[in-house]
Amino acid sequence: MDNKFIRGIKIDWNKVGNNNYVRNIPSIQSINQLNFCNNITIFVGENGTGKSTLLESIAVAYGFNAEGGNRNFNFSTMDTHSELHQAITVVKGTSRPKSNFFLRAESFYNVASKIEDYRDGDDYYSYYKSYGGKSLHEQSHGESFLALIQNRFTPQGLYILDEPEAALSPQRQLTLLMLIFNLAQKGTQFIIASHSPILLGIPDATIFSFDDGKINEIKYEETESYKITELFINNKSLILNNLLDNNR
Repeated sequence: MDNKFIRGIKIDWNKVGNNNYVRNIPSIQSINQLNFCNNITIFVGENGTGKSTLLESIAVAYGFNAEGGNRNFNFSTMDTHSELHQAITVVKGTSRPKSNFFLRAESFYNVASKIEDYRDGDDYYSYYKSYGGKSLHEQSHGESFLALIQNRFTPQGLYILDEPEAALSPQRQLTLLMLIFNLAQKGTQFIIASHSPILLGIPDATIFSFDDGKINEIKYEETESYKITELFINNKSLILNNLLDNNR
């Protein structure tokens, strides 16, 4: 289903200060616009290549709280996001999503705590039934991630996810892959930053690589996550011997 709520972004670099650190991120500096053609878009790249910086800036430009939550969340533990969002124009689709959420692995604890504040005396079970029946703080990190996604993510929604695999076992990553794929088939849009060779394998996803100082669309088998995982699995002993020889 062609139902993209964010069709793309445009960047006005005149609105980014000359000394702002994003000007030193080659991959982001290389673009003035980026289009999203599929319901699942994944950013991939080595640490420090800018994928989470751009993802966060898109989320904030769209109206999300920088630390996560849906668009109604309004709090700040510490402002660390770049000013890039001020330079981004979000090219929106013709319809609005029925639900939305920005999930960041690194600040999910803060979002879960804010959910506690929003409960404000409401009946415990009635409030938390939409989060799996209990407080997210009473579940493991991985369980709370999946409880949120399984109970709050809906068809025809918009979800921006920053490294959602961080708290999940490989088996639970497969569960997440299935959830994302099924929702995308029902008109939901996902924009994701990930290192997971499992999540990167979601069928019909567009993968943008941030490596080599530019943003390029690549195939799953061309991602470093896939190539390194395959290399390690097929050559475990040789690789470990080469890596660890000098430490024995």
